[in-house]
This record gives sequence, C-alpha cells and structure tokens, in this order.
Amino acid sequence: MGCPESLFADEKSREILEHIDYDFSQLKIPVGTRLTVCIRAKKIDDYVMDFLADNPKGLVLHLGCGLDSRYNRVDNGDIEWYDLDMQEVIDLRKNFFEETDRYHMIASSVTDLRWLETIPSQGRAVMVIAEGLMMYLTEEEVRSLILKLKDNYPGCEFVFDAYSTLTARSVKGHPSLRRTGAVIHWGIDDAKEIEKWGDGIRLKEEWYFTQSEAIEILAFGYRLIFKLTGFFMVARKAHRILYCAL
Repeated sequence: MGCPESLFADEKSREILEHIDYDFSQLKIPVGTRLTVCIRAKKIDDYVMDFLADNPKGLVLHLGCGLDSRYNRVDNGDIEWYDLDMQEVIDLRKNFFEETDRYHMIASSVTDLRWLETIPSQGRAVMVIAEGLMMYLTEEEVRSLILKLKDNYPGCEFVFDAYSTLTARSVKGHPSLRRTGAVIHWGIDDAKEIEKWGDGIRLKEEWYFTQSEAIEILAFGYRLIFKLTGFFMVARKAHRILYCAL
C-alpha cells in the first residue's frame, strides 16, 4: 500500500519511480510507516500553502529534499524555491527536474552551513522545511542549523518532524534503517526546550499525527491504531511535526 490517492496524489513521484531501476520492496517498509510518511507530507504541504497564502512571493528552502516533488505540488507561480541535498542526490534529481529563475537546486550537506551564504532573503518572508531529516543529525548539528537560520533569516519559519528520545533509541532496528545503514542520532521530548536555544525562538505548534483528518479515510484497522495512540502522550510525542518561528 502506498498513499491513498484521496489523501495524497503525486504524479511526478509516479513518473520518477517508473524510471528508477531499484526494487524498493527490499526495504520492507511497513504499511504503517508508509501511511505516516504520507500524512507527514500532506501536513507539511499544508503548512507551505498556508505560508504562501500570506506570503505569495515568499522564499522556501527545502532541506534534505531527496526526490520529493513538493515544489511541483505547491507552486503558486510567484515563489522562489531552493531544494538542497547531497551531491549524488542532486545529480539524480537533475534527471527529473529542471532549474528555472524561481526553482533552484543546491548540492551540499545540510550541516555545511556555508550553503546559507548563497541564498539571500532580499527582504522576503522565508519558510524552511525539513522532512525526515533532523533525526539523522546530532543535537549540536540541529542547534547550529537553527541558530544559523535565525541569524540569516530573522523571523523565518521552520517546519520539521522530530522523534522523541525513546523513538530515536528504539527505531534503530527498523528494516529500512538496517538495509540503508542510516543512523538516528537525535530525539527531543520537550519541544519547548528549543526556545531556550536562542532569544526570540518560538514553538508555534507541536502537531501530532493523531490530529490528522486524513485518519478518517484509512482502513478500519489503521484508524483504530491512530485513535488509540491518541490517548497516550508518550505515543503522540513519538513522532510529530514541530513548527517554529526563528
């Protein structure tokens, strides 16, 4: 099972998958994980579209973009967008996406903060998004990134998903992590702690997957799991989306 089309339709992703010679089934990604990824993507899309409704000529930075086609899904014809990922990922992206005067790709590690020097805000409102990325950084790397974003783009908005410390410890045996060699480093239990990292940092929202309206379109078994999860704070905080103003 992929994403239910009534929740999330992405023709560009279908096109990309048809041209990549890789057996994704060997990753053995559980159905529940795939549904969570779809709900996460939809919610972050919603955040971006809300931002663009207020700032139609805004600047959006997507960190650790992978082969995501979010720009195609939310483009309003006026935004400027930067997708950033490692060199090999950007090389692959260029087979499927073309840069324009409003859409750009940057090849860099997100932790090599020199890339920020190449993107001036020019007085525009800025939103930064990171999906499925921050948990792979150390806490010091997360803190350094947030403070650098704050310095470069005062008042910018930063949306990212985060694990609890328990989840960060427990997911190390996840099939896809074992097969890819990826390592989880960071989790946070009290998201308000981020506000202590710098003056003016504010947690605007801590959004739980159990809040998603999309749950209602899932099969009964998955609806039940999500609804039961909602009764327990430790389960709700296991994986959630944080929306910060920097």
